[in-house]
Amino acid sequence: MSAPEFSRPERIDTFGAGERSISIAANDAERTALAARFGLLAIERLQGEFKVRSEAAGIVARGHISAAVVQACSVTDDPIPATVEEDVALRFVADGAVDEEEIELSEDALDTMFYAGSAIDLGEAAAETMALALDPFPRGPNAAAALRAAGVISEDEVKPLGALAGLKGLLEKRTDRRFNPVFIQGTTMPDGT
Repeated sequence: MSAPEFSRPERIDTFGAGERSISIAANDAERTALAARFGLLAIERLQGEFKVRSEAAGIVARGHISAAVVQACSVTDDPIPATVEEDVALRFVADGAVDEEEIELSEDALDTMFYAGSAIDLGEAAAETMALALDPFPRGPNAAAALRAAGVISEDEVKPLGALAGLKGLLEKRTDRRFNPVFIQGTTMPDGT
């Protein structure tokens, strides 16, 4: 596996029970590489502020991710600026340290990220958090008009039972018991057939 585009490794043996503050920011090259990875037109800013400490169950990082990106409209490909302001609460756990059994999650549960070796990567954590916070199907101001011009109807215009409207009439016209769901094979019709 190749190295992450925005890597900010922190050795786990440098964390104790007390919190340590860590600030990170992606440079131009890292933002360009991340934009390509996540299918964005641009990432203008990506930064994170973390408070990190060691606990018995792993390394805990709490903080905030801030980003400014440009996405492509999912309909027109027009550029759409977007911002991400996301609080994060992560628990870094060594690969293979968690049982495969089902884990009960509580409201204050932390998202789990796995690490290999002797370091956690706050840059990769920030990049993944940003990507997950983005709208997967952004629509710009011209999207609705483009969809109408292409003949696509909106969800409000859909009549879900419209496709079945003619079915009732077809069933009423049929008298052949092989095709009529009212009659079960082996029974007789009212006229004795």
